Amino acid sequence: MITMLETAERLKQGLTTPGELIGVALAAARDSEHVFIAVLDQRAIDEAKASTERWFRGAPLSPFDGIPYAAKDLLDIAGSRTTAGSITRINAPIALEDAVVIGALASQGMIPVGKTNLTEFAYSGLGLNPHFGTPTADIQLREVRVPGGSSAGSAIAVQRGIVTSAIGTDTAGSIRIPAAFNGLVGYKASTGRYSMAGVHPLAITLDSLGSFAHTVADCVAFDAAMRGLKEAVIQSASLCGLRFVIDDGVMSDSALQPAVRENLLSMMALLGAAGAHVERRPIASVARTRELIARTGWLGAIEAWRLLGEVVEGPQGLRMDRRVHARLLSAKNIDAAAEAIIRSLRLELMSAMERELEGAIMVMPTVKHVAPPMTPLENDDELFAAVNLETLSLTMIGSLLDMPGVAIPSGKDSVGLATSILFSTTRGHDDQLLSACLAIETALNVRK
Repeated sequence: MITMLETAERLKQGLTTPGELIGVALAAARDSEHVFIAVLDQRAIDEAKASTERWFRGAPLSPFDGIPYAAKDLLDIAGSRTTAGSITRINAPIALEDAVVIGALASQGMIPVGKTNLTEFAYSGLGLNPHFGTPTADIQLREVRVPGGSSAGSAIAVQRGIVTSAIGTDTAGSIRIPAAFNGLVGYKASTGRYSMAGVHPLAITLDSLGSFAHTVADCVAFDAAMRGLKEAVIQSASLCGLRFVIDDGVMSDSALQPAVRENLLSMMALLGAAGAHVERRPIASVARTRELIARTGWLGAIEAWRLLGEVVEGPQGLRMDRRVHARLLSAKNIDAAAEAIIRSLRLELMSAMERELEGAIMVMPTVKHVAPPMTPLENDDELFAAVNLETLSLTMIGSLLDMPGVAIPSGKDSVGLATSILFSTTRGHDDQLLSACLAIETALNVRK
């Protein structure tokens, strides 16, 4: 699968043009069922024409001028409506301006080809959507598997090769989970890394942006473009100087599938052999965070209810995905005192995590299991609720503590389904994390 950086090199050498890239991407987008809620044909064609002319004059806006990408339909793109994957927003006002990150990408000449599908209101980790259909990977299996959510369409747009990179949002795992299920790299940033202006909110304390790609290097380059930078300034760390801590508490979880555990240990052994320092020990802050969520409730649910409660209980509520409707309605009953407890302990746990890791990178499975079959989850709401909670259980830790995370494929199980490792650092140390993940990618590619 061609990468964003390889595409940039082809543009530089004159082996392709923005017009050709956009033509292929638009055709693939139209032919891929349920991946996009809106395809932005005219904007993409017009911008590709302007980009082609810039390359012809030798004056591209950046090395990525003319490269197509996709954006989750939570981000405003001028001239289109932001549905948030909900039938209740099918007649939402047309956006008059681009979201800030879309504008930053435009300043580099990158072109949005469409707005991707998602779980309604971004409120599920499995990616099902009864209104716009559920996008699925183009892999041949006996049973169709869920794409992961909520950023399902963005992940599948990259998995299918429609685009080399795509924007997602992540409040509890919505980038990292679909990346894991589809064998992609998924980067969830700290909440302050990008402007959230023009992004439809779910839980404002936890909402973050990030990206999908086939490589860490592409995510690093796309991150720079999302911040309006012409080139990535983040360089690869030295693997020999990196410290990794595998959380033993998570690794002993009985729900962890054998392939997920074994592939993680095998990959970390390779990194250790390549010079990294790898240790296994329980991380108390992880155990305490999991306990807090289980005992007191989810901060994201409290904030989501505050934002969406009127929709859920209003005349449009019964039009919603029944599973999303039920989960949001249950959030109404979370004890009002719980929020103050969660916020207070959250700050304490963030400080505790800083002390425990001491600059090391935390390692755990991204998800405990591979992508589950879709049909049983569509037909059994109790099963859906249980599997959804289990799917989100590990990524919620980093979300609550505002830890940037990178999901990296770790291998496959016996039937060919992807497994994934989540590498995380403490709040605001995104550059350190991305630098380390570049080193991880280099080491693993050398040893293939």
